[in-house]
Amino acid sequence: MTQEFFQASIAAFDKANAEDPNQEIANGKTYPKELLYAQRMTEMLERFAPEASDAVKLAVRAQHIQRWKTPRSNYSMDRTGYLQWRTGLYKSQAETAGNLMRLSGYDEEMITRVKNIVSKHGLKVNPETQLMEDTADLVFLEYYMIGFATSHPEYDEAKWIQIIKKTWQKMSARAHEFALSGKIALPEALVPLILKAVQ
Repeated sequence: MTQEFFQASIAAFDKANAEDPNQEIANGKTYPKELLYAQRMTEMLERFAPEASDAVKLAVRAQHIQRWKTPRSNYSMDRTGYLQWRTGLYKSQAETAGNLMRLSGYDEEMITRVKNIVSKHGLKVNPETQLMEDTADLVFLEYYMIGFATSHPEYDEAKWIQIIKKTWQKMSARAHEFALSGKIALPEALVPLILKAVQ
């Protein structure tokens, strides 16, 4: 029965993310942006921690669920606005995931567990939350860091080292080892900078 709930929840998350009006091209195919992100998260988790619990697998798939519904532009373009946006995102993503899990048949205990992970509750103390954070950071390094770099040509080396260090600090020792093991495709142009930042 639990497997039925799991499959139904994953399908519901994917259906919700398939509504994303923003598109991204990968391997010559066009995807709704957050659906592609969710699939990359699952694929990375399977590579990095195949032993992960169903709660982590669900949270990883729902981490950016319907993210476009909480645009950054709704908040002031300063540090305070950024933090308010992030808090708002965590809350809405956790609530959306929880509601879809409830409709799929899960009990409140499992729903709360997944919501805590999605909202990054207990980062560094809750191993399940940390596992989702590690997965998100590995996905960023492999797929999104190069695009982020291209969109910020004004950033100098010092700024990049600061960004990489911030990402690195959020990761566990296991994720550090995995990132440098050759098991993820680090963007070639940024490898010297990454190595400089993490040494």
